[in-house]
Amino acid sequence: MATVRLRGLVDPHVHLRDLGETHKETYATGTAAALAGGVTTVLGMPNTKPPTIDQATLTRAAEAVRATARCDVGLFVGAAQGNAQEAARLAPQTVGLKIYLDATYGPLRVNDWATLLAHFRAWPRGRVIAVHAEELSVPLAVGLAWAHGQRLHLCHISRREEIAFIQAAKAQGAPITCEVCPHHLFLDETDLPRLGALGLMRPPLATPDDRAGLWEHLDVFDCVATDHAPHTREEKAQPTPPPGVPGLETSLPLMLTAVAEGRLTLDRLVELMHSGPRRVYRLPNPPDTWIEVDPADRWTIPDHGFQTRPAWSPFAGMAVQGRLRRATYRGRLAFEDGQVLAPEGSGRLVQSTV
Repeated sequence: MATVRLRGLVDPHVHLRDLGETHKETYATGTAAALAGGVTTVLGMPNTKPPTIDQATLTRAAEAVRATARCDVGLFVGAAQGNAQEAARLAPQTVGLKIYLDATYGPLRVNDWATLLAHFRAWPRGRVIAVHAEELSVPLAVGLAWAHGQRLHLCHISRREEIAFIQAAKAQGAPITCEVCPHHLFLDETDLPRLGALGLMRPPLATPDDRAGLWEHLDVFDCVATDHAPHTREEKAQPTPPPGVPGLETSLPLMLTAVAEGRLTLDRLVELMHSGPRRVYRLPNPPDTWIEVDPADRWTIPDHGFQTRPAWSPFAGMAVQGRLRRATYRGRLAFEDGQVLAPEGSGRLVQSTV
């Protein structure tokens, strides 16, 4: 079957691990994985080592992006105790503020009122605050955003009651958007005996009913995001394995499979994986950038051979329909038939166009 041309995809939620954990991922390997998944823009989270919470760490990250990235990369600044004013000053250099309201990988959890209120009061209006919020933290975050006139984006929503609440809040005019991850759409807690630690993530895999609820409310979501969170197989085999799974290279074939199965249309896929995240984060559109996919190609996700440094996937062994053939980034062929062609340093650092 002939290929179909789509706009380059945007993944608004990735962990690229530079600068302190390059054995897990780097801007070079992570953006190679992005291009291998049809993603030409990624937004990097701040729970790095050290965390990206001030001018010094943001500058280091930006310099590394310019030197080694292969596609567009935007950076978040993280909320921490005592940095509300500096984070607000850094807003023009970023794509948003990230606040962790629940436990995750890294040290950036915020769980005191003084810090939360300081950030919601200081952050420039019109720019996005993205939150890691689970269960009761979801209405807490929505209430804070509404009270302070802030634009709020809810990351990796995973439960039926969460998306039902978001649907109701949106209907009342709440200034919120939200995302869903492929691992919460295609896996649930019944997969854990098979996956073991390779299925450990935050938020954790939920019930089959939660997974069904995400599909039933797919029209409420503004974007699909992978929460690409690479750890090595050896780290996952430890007695206390870190949470997170890689996902940059599998999100497109999984969602194309959903199109083939009639769960959504190709136009809706483009909304969720291109125009939606660009609208949420007000991102510039790189010129002469597109991907070509074969929607009829049936194949099985392998157990190895990925561009991401850990080179494993929780979706290994899953049959999918739809394969990326080529990616063109800013007028240059960047990926073709399994080969990443974009050199290190050919990517761009981007910010929100607010």
